[in-house]
Amino acid sequence: MFNRVRQWLCPDLAIDLGTANTLIAIQGIGIVVDEPSVVALQKGTRKVLGRGTAVGKLAKQMLGRTPDSITAVRPLQDGVITDFELCEAMLRYFIRKAVRNTHGLRPRVVIAVPGSITPVEKRAVFNSAERAGAGRVYLIPESKAAGIGAGLPIAEPMASMVCDIGGGTTDVAIFSLADIVVGKSIRVAGDEMDEAIVEFMKQHYSLRIGTQTAEQIKFEIGAAAALDQELTAEVRGRDTVSGVPRKAIVTSEEIRIALHEPLLAILNCVKSAIEQCDPELVADLVDNGMVLTGGGALVRSLDVWMTEQLNIPVRVADDPLTTVARGTSICLEHLSGWRDSLDSGEDL
Repeated sequence: MFNRVRQWLCPDLAIDLGTANTLIAIQGIGIVVDEPSVVALQKGTRKVLGRGTAVGKLAKQMLGRTPDSITAVRPLQDGVITDFELCEAMLRYFIRKAVRNTHGLRPRVVIAVPGSITPVEKRAVFNSAERAGAGRVYLIPESKAAGIGAGLPIAEPMASMVCDIGGGTTDVAIFSLADIVVGKSIRVAGDEMDEAIVEFMKQHYSLRIGTQTAEQIKFEIGAAAALDQELTAEVRGRDTVSGVPRKAIVTSEEIRIALHEPLLAILNCVKSAIEQCDPELVADLVDNGMVLTGGGALVRSLDVWMTEQLNIPVRVADDPLTTVARGTSICLEHLSGWRDSLDSGEDL
């Protein structure tokens, strides 16, 4: 009875704390916050603009467009906190947006984090969340949350595999009997794809573009494998020679070339996980295949390309952008059963 009353007064939260976006879900309601992980500051100070409200979508709109008096920053890089104070301010804003009134209570929180996170980086997440208003904090690997959110039968005595391609990290895991048998995490993901497009445009078109423009190109015409009909897009930027604005027409074939190196790094991470897996579980993957989640899964024909390279079926999860958040929320709903497998920070 007490737990039901407490949940009504101060609902527990499931948080996907991502490099690019932060999502928060409430038990029984679903995702209530889906915002970019960006904070806008008065330059030269640690003061968040707009009385602490220039966070998320509003702050992302400022990226690359701010005057000298304002700077827009991302408190996380490669899936880990690089600015504790700003991450705390960002989390506090998002938690207050998710739960308007906690009635003086502090919500229990389950946070999804990359598998490559170090003990020091874990402690940074615990501290930032607690200072932002969270009560008891638990951490779950993003790959496990992705597997749960994708509906994989990870508790069964057979292999299930997921590849979560976020903004800062790619997490790969093979599950059996509700645990990760083999887990791999690399700090190559969506941000590196964007940077690769920026560099390609600079090298081949002498055109300087921003990462937001690169991200738009990636989703508009980017592809991992050849398309039946190649796409084109008009790209605007600054000429690196003359310094004046200019536009160019690029094709999906060119962007595929630009994306090859980061996609190859992700593919090699997946291959490494499979190579370390027992033969019996590898045999299961021939039938069960792998599921792609995260924003990187939205790159055209990535599933087709990986199927060809790995010789196992690969599919994209339904709504891959929210898979980790949904899996974290499911874990929160069954916290009593999952608690022992989560990191509560007691050993740090």
